[in-house]
Amino acid sequence: MPESTNLHSFSPSRSSQKTAKTTTSTSSRHLLFFTLILPITLASILFRLDPFQPAHFPAEVMSRSIITAPASNDKMRGGSKAMAEGHVEGPEDLVYDAATGFIYTGCSDGWIKRVMVKESAAGDSGVESLVRTEGRPLGVALDRNGDLVVADSDKGLVKVTIREGKIELLTDEVEGLKFKLTDGVDIAEDGTIYFTDASYKYSFNDFMFDILEGKPYGRLISYDPATNLTSLLVSNLYFANGVAVSPDQQFVIFCETILRRCRKYYIKGPKKGSIEKFVENMPGYPDNIHYDGEGLYWIALSSSPTYSWQLALRYPIIRKAVARIVKYVGKPDMEKNGGAVSVDLEGNLKAHYYDAHFSLISSAIKIGNHLYCGSLHYPFIIRLDLNKYPALPTAAAA
Repeated sequence: MPESTNLHSFSPSRSSQKTAKTTTSTSSRHLLFFTLILPITLASILFRLDPFQPAHFPAEVMSRSIITAPASNDKMRGGSKAMAEGHVEGPEDLVYDAATGFIYTGCSDGWIKRVMVKESAAGDSGVESLVRTEGRPLGVALDRNGDLVVADSDKGLVKVTIREGKIELLTDEVEGLKFKLTDGVDIAEDGTIYFTDASYKYSFNDFMFDILEGKPYGRLISYDPATNLTSLLVSNLYFANGVAVSPDQQFVIFCETILRRCRKYYIKGPKKGSIEKFVENMPGYPDNIHYDGEGLYWIALSSSPTYSWQLALRYPIIRKAVARIVKYVGKPDMEKNGGAVSVDLEGNLKAHYYDAHFSLISSAIKIGNHLYCGSLHYPFIIRLDLNKYPALPTAAAA
């Protein structure tokens, strides 16, 4: 009879041990290749071949320091109230009609709404839906007849007749190039409408790619209702945003969000057609701008220049990686310290209101003693009592 073998005492030969080790080593190498090396190599190749190629921003702008306002309130959220909560989704821009006491705004669902300004922010009886543009209304301004001119990112520049609730397309292209992201708007005393096309390449839903690509696709444009003439005033702007006509009607201020600056474009006088700086090196990324009739412009800031944003803007390769994240995962949370600044007629910062928990603040208007702010994503209008919660002297100014 053959002898039985005890499995517990069985010892393989040296040759079989060597074969086993070789097989294990080969399997490990294969596993490492298919789970780590190959995916990284393929990702690197695809990353390099990706047609999305971010550019360098102007070096002289990126290297500038951030200016500080002489007064600030960095706890803006603590004193704020939510107005029309749940009735306005993403009220991007705000305009006030003193004759009727209404704030008009465009929401993310396409509705133009008006909100009655009250002593108390509580209650919702003062919110009314007027008309739906079927697009994404952004900048809003009131014309001489009390009707609303809207920069709709999807539709173009449109007019909304308040009483009838009718929508009329005014213009959607200039010099043969369609608007892609109609953004900020204001109206001069002579009726001329000044507005921006933030990007002629990217739509509102893809605005992050415009910023990440870092190329000047923005434009400042005018529209004359008397002649129906649309004119290109300034091109090659970096995400052209808010617009405000100066109180003396001599120039238009327009903001370039990603460069943290606002500039003047002269529409009258000996400087007509020329551009000058207004305010630069801002403590945040400017959005809409409004004049309060009391000597101050109020400029909304979507976010402070966070470390992640500063790093991304400095290095195109990082923006390319962020663009892949935006495309396949979703927009990363890179914003904080949203709020607004007040700026005098010479472009000097006077006060800064913000909060670490606020982001994508897109509009700020002053009515009486209160500051009202819109945003891209909050379901309410922010209301702050400036007397109770003022901006106090900063350490730098003390």
